[in-house]
Amino acid sequence: MVEEAHVTSNICQPREILTLTPILDIRFYMLIILPFLILLVFIQNLKVLSVFSTLANITTLGSMALIFEYIMEGIPYPSNLPLMANWKTFLLFFGTAIFTFEGVGMVLPLKNQMKHPQQFSFVLYLGMSIVIILYILLGTLGYMKFGSDTQASITLNLPNCWLYQSVKLMYSIGIFFTYALQFHVPAEIIIPFAISQVSESWALFVDLSVRSALVCLTCVSAILIPRLDLVISLVGSVSSSALALIIPALLEIVIFYSEDMSCVTIAKDIMISIVGLLGCIFGTYQALYELPQPISHSMANSTGVHA
Repeated sequence: MVEEAHVTSNICQPREILTLTPILDIRFYMLIILPFLILLVFIQNLKVLSVFSTLANITTLGSMALIFEYIMEGIPYPSNLPLMANWKTFLLFFGTAIFTFEGVGMVLPLKNQMKHPQQFSFVLYLGMSIVIILYILLGTLGYMKFGSDTQASITLNLPNCWLYQSVKLMYSIGIFFTYALQFHVPAEIIIPFAISQVSESWALFVDLSVRSALVCLTCVSAILIPRLDLVISLVGSVSSSALALIIPALLEIVIFYSEDMSCVTIAKDIMISIVGLLGCIFGTYQALYELPQPISHSMANSTGVHA
């Protein structure tokens, strides 16, 4: 937004790709946000984080409303769009689709913090249904609107005017505030172990130091890997497929096998695990293969600047 401010207008026209002379390297902007992220993850109370999560949901819904309003205007007839992509693209798609399960690690912590945990199933099913519908609609309509020009983040396809620049701002705010909520799970796993290795007088220092180090690690990763689409596919293939497909199915067999599980349930779990394992192996390979490749098609899938 800062880089494009001088070419942003009040009139919303279809976006054109222009060559801009950068004011600052885009990685510098990432470093500017880093101290604020560190301060945010120092908040450990989930009730306090839920306030930020609510704010993030409001800004995200507002930005999505503007995106849907734009992409639903004048959608061309999809007769020219290919029915299928090549198999390499499908491997990246698998990781990206499974990445949508990246919040699975928050299920148990959120349930444990609820005042009435017995109502969690209803909350989970309702929330997931809404999210699934939004994902399908945004992905389908966005591709019908932009076709092969669809970029890794659909915000890069929006017109370069102040109205749609506000979409980027709202999304940035939403992602910033939900970072702490996503951070809660690995912090709950890693930090207690680190604290147990030191005396009580050093516990607070170690706690804050580990939190800061983990945030710095994610920031360095973002700086070193500019391809957002490949990062999402890689994370989805490696971790989300294990958390959402492989481990749950195997755990069900291990835990309930002694209770006379039906053959259909066992076969279902084995099939899910195999699909997850194959997707993990081939999706990870394809993402790692693509990462060092030179970026083509006008930096369409990178975090570079577009006018």
